[in-house]
Amino acid sequence: MSELNLSLFRGQLVRLAAPQPDDAKLFSRWSENAVYMRLVDTDYARPMSAEVVAEREKAHGSGPNAVTFHLRTIKDDSLIGFVSLHSIEWNNQTALMSIGIGEPDYWGKGYGLDAMRLILRYAFYELNLHRVGLHVSAYNTRAIRLYEKVGFKHEGSIRDFIFRDGQRYDDIFMGILRDEWRVSQPPSIAPLI
Repeated sequence: MSELNLSLFRGQLVRLAAPQPDDAKLFSRWSENAVYMRLVDTDYARPMSAEVVAEREKAHGSGPNAVTFHLRTIKDDSLIGFVSLHSIEWNNQTALMSIGIGEPDYWGKGYGLDAMRLILRYAFYELNLHRVGLHVSAYNTRAIRLYEKVGFKHEGSIRDFIFRDGQRYDDIFMGILRDEWRVSQPPSIAPLI
């Protein structure tokens, strides 16, 4: 695949799409799913109105130090989640990443893997970042396996940071460098950069 023919926004199962005004309604519905909310954030779970979702996205999802995409399926253009590069430090070529698949019917079926490959390709190929990091709750073992699969390394943790249902869990830091990503992906995923 030549660099000029590379699709920055389209994977095998999902595409990175611009947020649309009507998307907030679906994100609002997802906020009523406590399982999803506890997997995607360490803050307390709470339902949010579409208006609150839209305000939060406007405040945090764009600007010079953040890029947010909504995840839509290739098959039928269904909105299933989001992925974001935020806290970008351009001088250091670093960012933090967040991802969430809000539709439970799409969990564990490769959509998150496809989205991760796309956002990392975008981060390293288009934004010329050197490092992408993330935080993940120790109890989110499915996400940890996914991050390891695309090449993220464990870098540390904050012990007993999260309190859920009477138990304490670590907040795990993971990261991936451009060279680690390049060698960990199939040739069709990672262009030579």
